[in-house]
Amino acid sequence: MAEANFIDYVKIFCKSGNGGAGSMHFYRDKITAKGGPDGGDGGRGGHIIIKGNRHKFTLLHLKYRKHIKAKNGNPGTGNNKFGAEADDVIIEVPQGTVVKDAETEEFLFEITEHDEEQILMDGGRGGLGNTHFKSATNQSPRYSQPGEEGSEGWVILELKVLADVGLVGFPNVGKSTLLSVVSAAKPKIANYEFTTLAPNLGMVNYRGDKSFVMADIPGIIEGAADGKGLGLRFLRHIERNSVLLFMIPADADDIKSEYQILLNELEKYNPELLDKERILAVSKSDMLDNELIEEMKLELPEMPYVFFSSVTQKGITELKDLIWQAINS
Repeated sequence: MAEANFIDYVKIFCKSGNGGAGSMHFYRDKITAKGGPDGGDGGRGGHIIIKGNRHKFTLLHLKYRKHIKAKNGNPGTGNNKFGAEADDVIIEVPQGTVVKDAETEEFLFEITEHDEEQILMDGGRGGLGNTHFKSATNQSPRYSQPGEEGSEGWVILELKVLADVGLVGFPNVGKSTLLSVVSAAKPKIANYEFTTLAPNLGMVNYRGDKSFVMADIPGIIEGAADGKGLGLRFLRHIERNSVLLFMIPADADDIKSEYQILLNELEKYNPELLDKERILAVSKSDMLDNELIEEMKLELPEMPYVFFSSVTQKGITELKDLIWQAINS
């Protein structure tokens, strides 16, 4: 998917339909000049519904659809005929979409399952026809109810990628290369910073009949939590990963220091991210001999780690084992 087509944040105006008016009508036929009330009820206005769709991966289809309105319910008519309900408007979104009130930023709900539906705005109820108001003391009520007005307002749709494990690291440390090696995903790969401008997902097969989803998240820079670089554009996606795989290249000046910078940025953005399972993966390890690896191990932070190389496939099996254990711990 081209980066320009990956939209993970939209603000849209929605309005549900008004209910149809109830009918104020009296029965008439050839032999009945003054029959009783027989006004039917109005129909319900259309709901605005958010629905999950596993085949959608971006909010691009809503980028230029800023105003979404449902139709009003039809009014009731004589002979106790109800007005027809208006069709609901269904907005399909990717799994992992969070819906918020745009004015207050209050969390409303999130869509995590395929075909899951949540009513964003209820359509207005139809008004009652005059037949409902007949009583012993009022045999000919000359009034009915208007339809109830629908709801309206601005909402924010925010996509947070759903994945079992998220790749966390500075730009150009080999995250996209790893994803291309362990899955069928084909992320853009080049030797410059911010090659990845949108999250890429890959399904990783594990020991035959098992699998997990890996997300290549655009690289972090120091100050990302304050909006530098790609900033908050990608940090939100890390919130949805159950395991964080920190990738640091073997030729880094100080692996422990770089890991701490990455950890600090996640903590500044959302301290709850530190509660997730963490793994350290030292990439580009094909340039190291066994003696040097043993020396480097003494300087690593205390956490599960693995030395690997996407080029030679060294350590890939061990990496998958660590990830699987963390996902299922």
